[in-house]
Amino acid sequence: MEASVSNLDWSLVQVFLAVAETGSLSEAARKLGVSQPTMGRQIRQAERVLDVTLFHRQPRGLALSETGLALLPHAQVMRDSLQALSLTAAGRSEQLTGPVRITASVFTAHHHLPPILAQLREEEPEISIDLVPSDRTENLLYREADIAVRMHRSEQLDIVTRHLGELELGLYAATTYLDRVGRPQTLDDFFETDLVGYDRSDMILRGLREKGIDAQRDWFATRCDHHGVYWELVRAGCGIGFAQTCVADLEPGVERVLHDMPLPTLPLWLAAHEAVRATPRLRRVWDALADGLMPFVKA
Repeated sequence: MEASVSNLDWSLVQVFLAVAETGSLSEAARKLGVSQPTMGRQIRQAERVLDVTLFHRQPRGLALSETGLALLPHAQVMRDSLQALSLTAAGRSEQLTGPVRITASVFTAHHHLPPILAQLREEEPEISIDLVPSDRTENLLYREADIAVRMHRSEQLDIVTRHLGELELGLYAATTYLDRVGRPQTLDDFFETDLVGYDRSDMILRGLREKGIDAQRDWFATRCDHHGVYWELVRAGCGIGFAQTCVADLEPGVERVLHDMPLPTLPLWLAAHEAVRATPRLRRVWDALADGLMPFVKA
């Protein structure tokens, strides 16, 4: 049977790419936000439409067939072309209306962005906002987000960035915890307390080592990578942890300790694709984010 390419719509190509690049129906389903059985049906449909076998089923996932390997680069070109079309069209929009998708870290999205976005919505009711709290890096080239608020500078090509400043970090603990164990006055005292750190992330370890402190993972008695939950552990009294001073200084029941201990800062960046950065609605949201976040940073 001759392949009926006219019946191969873009959604089936997306499914093929997602499975090919993850090697797993379940991972691909999570990536595209559909169910695993749906992914399986769509792969079978793509294979029927093209009259080929795209994958070999294996106990631990799917492996590209020889034909699938041959088709993969063409599917990737299709994706890149459609993304370029979408970005170019979005960059031509002159309307101060429509959706803008913002991604930010979980902590930033929770503590900093809501009042900024509330004011923006009051001033620009025709602009709708999709906020994606995520500690992974969303791909601006593929329009997973229009604007990113990040703690690092984007290295992707064609991305416009703006460094807003540095977020100051401090050491904090619940008053109830400090009343129980005492308030550390020296670095030696600090190491005698319970510390709250990250689990798989080495960000705290790297930051301390850059300051000349040979930090080790087992120093931390409680560990969690989710920044929102991490802060709740500190607030609840699990020990001393790190937090942005602009947030923690306003928190009742929490005290800052060892003000003079050298700590790294967190850079705060805005990022957007250059093709859409200049559109009126994205420029308006970009400026609102910059103005709203500036009070939290030091230049």
